[in-house]
Amino acid sequence: MNDNLVNQNTKAWRFQVWAIFLISLVATTSGILYLNMDIWAKAFLAMGFLSTVSACFTLAKTLRDDHEAEKLINRVSSAKAEKILTEYEP
Repeated sequence: MNDNLVNQNTKAWRFQVWAIFLISLVATTSGILYLNMDIWAKAFLAMGFLSTVSACFTLAKTLRDDHEAEKLINRVSSAKAEKILTEYEP
């Protein structure tokens, strides 16, 4: 069985994830723009917001990469164990 087909997300899930991301991005950006503050305070909030979005993408990528590496390590360990068991079976 092909593992790539088993682990794929549906189109509906991808749409939902992107939709909520874009909605929250627009809502927060417009909230910062329409605040009754001077430009320096708005710029500070915008920088913090962009940093948070960037950190979220970085965290998601890191967790995905760790998960993929763990799957590979488990697959290699399992293959080694299977090879040892088949070689030493009476």
